[in-house]
Amino acid sequence: MIHEPTFSDIQDTHRKINPFINETPVLTSDKINDIYNGELFFKCENFQKSGSFKIRGATNAILNLAHDERINGVVTHSSGNFAGALSLAAKTQGIKAYVIMPENTRKIKIESVRNNEAEIIFCKPTLQAREEKSEEVINETGATFVHPYNNYNVIAGQGTAALELCKTITDLDVVISPVGGGGLISGTAITLSEKIPQATLIGAEPKGADDAYRSLKAGKIIPSENPDTIADGLLTSLGSRTFPVIQRTVSEIMLVSDEFIITAMQIIRKYLDIIVEPSAAITLGAILSKPNIFKNKRIGLILSGGNIDIDTFDNLIRSP
Repeated sequence: MIHEPTFSDIQDTHRKINPFINETPVLTSDKINDIYNGELFFKCENFQKSGSFKIRGATNAILNLAHDERINGVVTHSSGNFAGALSLAAKTQGIKAYVIMPENTRKIKIESVRNNEAEIIFCKPTLQAREEKSEEVINETGATFVHPYNNYNVIAGQGTAALELCKTITDLDVVISPVGGGGLISGTAITLSEKIPQATLIGAEPKGADDAYRSLKAGKIIPSENPDTIADGLLTSLGSRTFPVIQRTVSEIMLVSDEFIITAMQIIRKYLDIIVEPSAAITLGAILSKPNIFKNKRIGLILSGGNIDIDTFDNLIRSP
């Protein structure tokens, strides 16, 4: 796709990728609703194939490859969920995948990529190192680069999560999406503008990785530098294709502390009986940080993924 996706594109994308993804459930909890004086609807992408929403965009990117692009495979750089998603999507379509991963990537996310038979190339944990390694692989193999979020086919795929949410719950007042590179919230924005145009779209971003918040204030992309947060899926900077959508459509970026993220993980486990990673729990963390502004609202929250091992989860929620 060579242009910013339209709502029609997202509808077409959903039909195309539907055989290869899960239509994930929307869960509610009367107890959570009572505590926060609202109606909260959790779109549970932790039940998605590859464990996160990323399979949506990855699958769409793979399905839109030209025949000659498939021959030499695909390459991406990712510290986690997109790596697992692209490697699974490529395996499903019989395509070779090369994945550049920082050497400090969590073990569970490395194993996910290995299980999908992709070739992993480790690099230093910097964006420059990722990009340099990607260029090396492209030059050596002729593989096609698939950006984890700054790609219109990926954005269109990510917008299908909100499409399913809006099909299930038709009259939301607010939708809260995590913000990392901006692919999910961009796709969500395009969907909401057509399906529930009156809904307010809020981005939830870690306080320790606040580049989207600063970028919106500055009116230009401010790259993420030395981010420090437990939400390891939200460390990346916005892209040139996601930032304009966010500028037009996102009402507010709420900054959420790691403490609120941990509390949200505990609440989700207790009352929904599911385990999600920090990058997913941040949407509930946004409500915990300013509960009064969400009173008496109908709120959709995108739980972006559940790729966290139980030991790491337990260590996080027990941390002081």
